[in-house]
Order: sequence, then C-alpha cells, then structure tokens
Amino acid sequence: MIITNNDAGAMIATASDRKMAEHESDGALLERLRHGDEAAFEELFARHYATVYRVLYGLTGKREMAEDAAQETFLILYRRPPASHQPLRPWLCRVALNTARNALRGERRDTMRIARVAQAPAVEDPSEAAERAEERDQVRAALATMPQRQAHLLLLRHAGLSYAEVAAVLNLAPGSVGTLLARAERAFVAAFTKEQTAATEEHSSGKQVQP
Repeated sequence: MIITNNDAGAMIATASDRKMAEHESDGALLERLRHGDEAAFEELFARHYATVYRVLYGLTGKREMAEDAAQETFLILYRRPPASHQPLRPWLCRVALNTARNALRGERRDTMRIARVAQAPAVEDPSEAAERAEERDQVRAALATMPQRQAHLLLLRHAGLSYAEVAAVLNLAPGSVGTLLARAERAFVAAFTKEQTAATEEHSSGKQVQP
C-alpha cells in the first residue's frame, strides 16, 4: 500500500483530532459531533460504551443482545445527538433502556430479565461455573419480581452512575435517590433470599427422589 503525502497528512490530522478529543468535555464533543466530526463520536463511544454495555447486559442477561442494543444506542447518538448542555451518560442510559425494552418485547417476553452487573471471571472448575451460573439466575429471578423502578435503580447504580445521573435517567428528584436505593436494596435482599431458599428446597427434593 502506497501512502501519499495527502494520505499521511490526513492520518496525522485524524490522530491529532483524537488526541485533542480525549481532553474535551462531553458537551464540546457533542457540539463537534453535530457538525459531523467523526473523531468526536469515536471519543464519546470510547468513553461511554462500557457503561452502556453493563446497563444493557444487566437488563437483558444476554451478551449478544446487549452488544446489539449498545450498537443501536450509539447509532442513535450518531444520528440524533442530544443538546450539548444535556448530561450525556444519563441520556445514553435512558436510550439504552428503551432500546433493550423494545428488543425484549420483540421476543415476546412477559417480564424483563435483569442480570447482575459483573462479568464472570475465567472458570476452570465446571462445578464452580455451574454454581455461579445458578447464582446469576437467582439474581435475575429476584430482580424480576421487584418493581421496575427499583430494579433499574440497582442496575444503574451498580453500573457506576452517580445519584444525580440515576435521577436523570429515571426522572427522579436527586435528593430521593438515596432513600429509594436503600429500599430497593432491602427489597432485593429479601427477594434474593427467597430465591435461594426455593432453590435449596428444590435441590433437596430432587435428591430425595433419586434412587
């Protein structure tokens, strides 16, 4: 491949733009994005993709669906960016939640499935892998029994959003987030304990009927 002087100049300019973008605020990058600046979009994608993916994986419990919804979320950002004064991370999470809910409805699910926001570590022992998978299923089942707002409070907070950002996503008064989150955590503990008890009883019953 032959790189001309013009090509080299364009590559240097692009690298320079990306380096400069790393130090700009989201608002400044959004302003540039509205004028078609590709480097601004790439920087926003790099900054916020991980958070958006964690939220979506927590909501869907499926990596492929989370990845697809994340791509759709950033496509919406690229095509219709919000105003530069609007906090971007809450806006992205709100779009992501709506996108994922539409995807879940498309699969005709009666209830949303919400997973723990954490990637499973590498596993060598199959029995340990099974135990972790069972625990994640219990987390999903527990959260699925909770009111949607409580589940989303936990999901967003554990994805790393601040109280103010959680309030912006869920249209809550910022001062109420702490109290609501504490209630949601208590509700989750009760629901999760119930799921664990049911699983233990089911396992015990299964062992008794085996020859």
